[in-house]
Amino acid sequence: MTIRKPSLNIQATTLWDYPSQHYGRGVQGSPHYIGATPSYVIWNLLKRYTRENDLVVDPMVGSGTTIDVSNDLKRRVQGFDIAPFRNDIQKADARKLPLQNEEADFVFIDPPYSDHIDYSDEKGCIGRIKAEDSKYFEEMEKVIAEIDRILKPKRFMALYICDSFKKKSGFVPIGFKIFEILCRHFAPKDILAVTRHNKTLKMGNYRKTAIEENFFLRGFNYLFIMKKVP
Repeated sequence: MTIRKPSLNIQATTLWDYPSQHYGRGVQGSPHYIGATPSYVIWNLLKRYTRENDLVVDPMVGSGTTIDVSNDLKRRVQGFDIAPFRNDIQKADARKLPLQNEEADFVFIDPPYSDHIDYSDEKGCIGRIKAEDSKYFEEMEKVIAEIDRILKPKRFMALYICDSFKKKSGFVPIGFKIFEILCRHFAPKDILAVTRHNKTLKMGNYRKTAIEENFFLRGFNYLFIMKKVP
């Protein structure tokens, strides 16, 4: 039986709470891909910051959600990944994209949040680097510099990310550190908080452990929206 999902609406506040992973009668990206971006998030961004036939670029496209949403909205799109999940994803490192300078009208990126998820066996995969290691932020700065290179002046980019917590190594404020890097390349447009609907957040044993051991489960993602100023 097809599950009817809530209708699409442009978010009006800085707190976004998407009603489901996918919109419409189908899916965008893959429901089986761990760490897939909610398609509602990308849909809202493209409705606000792009027009038909604009070129949308996703340097770490994962399961292809950005590609599917862009096609739905009649945007041109190029999706890259170091380990392509499907045939319409181009293999490329986000630190060195096969694009001209100032070619993209909008860039969206949902990078790894430390090494919590095993994305690939590629040696250069940033998802293999712990956020506790300064190298993670050094490599992410290269990614952000590359986005700066390919983005047209006066256009926007968005980065979707979460902080990291591990019981052994503690808390790493990834969002704040990445935002500091972003501000070296772009002007901030806004900071949004997007409610996370990770199924583990609702599991009683996870919640019980978080209370008993005095730590917090990650309940939201940052969505940083930045503008490239000449």
